[in-house]
Amino acid sequence: MLIYGGLLSPYVRKVGLAAVEKGIAWELILTNPGSPDADFRAASPFGKIPAMKDGDFALSDSSAIIAYLEAKYPTPALLPVDPQARGKAVWFDEFADTILCASGLKVLFNRLVGPKLLKIPGDEAIAAQGEAELPRIYAYLESVAPVEGWLVKDGFSLADIAVASILRTLEYVHVAPKPEEYPAIAAWYDRVRDRPAWQQIATQEDAVRRRRS
Repeated sequence: MLIYGGLLSPYVRKVGLAAVEKGIAWELILTNPGSPDADFRAASPFGKIPAMKDGDFALSDSSAIIAYLEAKYPTPALLPVDPQARGKAVWFDEFADTILCASGLKVLFNRLVGPKLLKIPGDEAIAAQGEAELPRIYAYLESVAPVEGWLVKDGFSLADIAVASILRTLEYVHVAPKPEEYPAIAAWYDRVRDRPAWQQIATQEDAVRRRRS
């Protein structure tokens, strides 16, 4: 299975983590958003990352890809069977993608991706707006982060992968939640980072970053 994108993206990292958790063999094809590469565009018509090619089947969007992987490789499950637990897992995935990311990526793009990677000016006003939005979001996450275990009662799931993946990306621009301010988030996040799949992806991500620096 091929995954197009880069592990700096929380969405690409999310798919990579899901694949490793499930023991799926995959290869990362380093691809920038909007790339004109024909194989990438066949999988992602609008040029967004991640995209996936599995044999003759292609798909884009991290949540769609993970839904596909969950159906094709159901063990270990990343979406709970219990209706309430599954609903919560999907909620946290949506929270991560459209609430936490919506604010965090304002900072990431305007302080890192734009000026340092794409060589285009960032808009500091937008970055500051995103940073100002994060405490309210972190306060919610602090209120639901469990003392033990995972975000959803039935065990480790897509919920943990999706939220933790974005926190890892926000570390690049120094706006991730500080442990002294958000101890419940910090304890939960440490548990995620202790997982072998997380450590494997982090090692791969760090190796790419060193080659590019």
